Amino acid sequence: MSALWIAVIVASLVSFGQKWLGYQVPSEVLERPRVARVTRLLPIALLGALVAVQAGTSGTALVADARLAAVGVAAVLLMLRAPFLVVVIGAAGAAALLRALGWG
Repeated sequence: MSALWIAVIVASLVSFGQKWLGYQVPSEVLERPRVARVTRLLPIALLGALVAVQAGTSGTALVADARLAAVGVAAVLLMLRAPFLVVVIGAAGAAALLRALGWG
């Protein structure tokens, strides 16, 4: 068996173990105010980090291209409380326009 398959199997087992341990945490622990606040905000922070990495990097280099501008357009539209579909179409349109103008 190759090292890649061993790594995949080990990662799968670790992931399963973490999920199982999460179910073993007593509900009193999860209902504490600080823990509840962190668990409520953690997905937002992780999604924000994912968007930042995907929009501002290419491989190991930092880049400022149409993706970063599209995120900026989306942020402005969200601040203006535009509907989600308008935000997505606006960001995609901004990226497409900038790429058509040669700003990759």
